[in-house]
Amino acid sequence: MNDLFLIAEIKSAYGSSGFVVIDSFSDFKDRFFELKNVFVEIFGNRKNFVVESAKEVDKKIILKFAGFNSDKDVQLLIGKKIFVDRENLVQPEVDNYFIHDLVESEVYRDGLMIGKVEDVLVLPANDVIVVLDLAQKRILIPAIKDFVKEFDAEKKRLDLVNGCELLYDDEN
Repeated sequence: MNDLFLIAEIKSAYGSSGFVVIDSFSDFKDRFFELKNVFVEIFGNRKNFVVESAKEVDKKIILKFAGFNSDKDVQLLIGKKIFVDRENLVQPEVDNYFIHDLVESEVYRDGLMIGKVEDVLVLPANDVIVVLDLAQKRILIPAIKDFVKEFDAEKKRLDLVNGCELLYDDEN
């Protein structure tokens, strides 16, 4: 059950009939309207919850779980994280990848491994891949075709464009 992926957090109760407002971490809000079940982390354990209903109200996503029928019932869920299994992941478009697919991938430039992906910064202009190089220094790589030649999610391998310049995090 380790293959669970964070998609949202429960923010508050909505009304008095057991609905909750969620804060989505997903770029695909329509995904919530098709979910049949999710996993909610309670006291360190991820419990399976049946989704009875999902709606959009005032640009907010609200969910109702089976067995939760009042605002009092959902109080213990506020602040809890919502996960899905691999089967319920939304498939990204071509040349788009999930951050969890990129993290820990080996990064190659000019055929040589230079480090591993540590994180991805989601920024307005474009995402930035944070690579921890072999000397434990951070390199910032724009996630654009001028820098990224190819990514193989199954092999966890990211190939950069040959000769592309590297920007180290500590440079000014």
